[in-house]
Amino acid sequence: MADPTRRVQKWDAKFNTARVKETLDAMREQMKQRYQVAMAEMYVYEEKTREVLNLSGVHTSNYVSYLNYSRQLYKLSRQRHVSGQSFAMAAKVLKDKWAARELRPDVLDTIRTQVFDIKEPE
Repeated sequence: MADPTRRVQKWDAKFNTARVKETLDAMREQMKQRYQVAMAEMYVYEEKTREVLNLSGVHTSNYVSYLNYSRQLYKLSRQRHVSGQSFAMAAKVLKDKWAARELRPDVLDTIRTQVFDIKEPE
């Protein structure tokens, strides 16, 4: 392990706020475009989730929790290293978490299958 003082000196030399700002400024437009695409995609999923909630008779006061579940599924679906059976198992864990918070498991299943087309794990 290197001397703590030396580590701090190295970190301080690397962490130049002007350089960080230049890097972020150069990347900002691309970051903004990716964010806009992601928000447009998430909006579509949220609208589909609202349709499921309407058809399932969920009271509007509970929409926030179901939309949060939907957003977490969306975030999970965008992770490149999670797919197949691992993806289905991670979605099941999310379902169990939100069901433990007293959301209806049948509605959670409908969101998982109809909005995101995630199969039940084997």
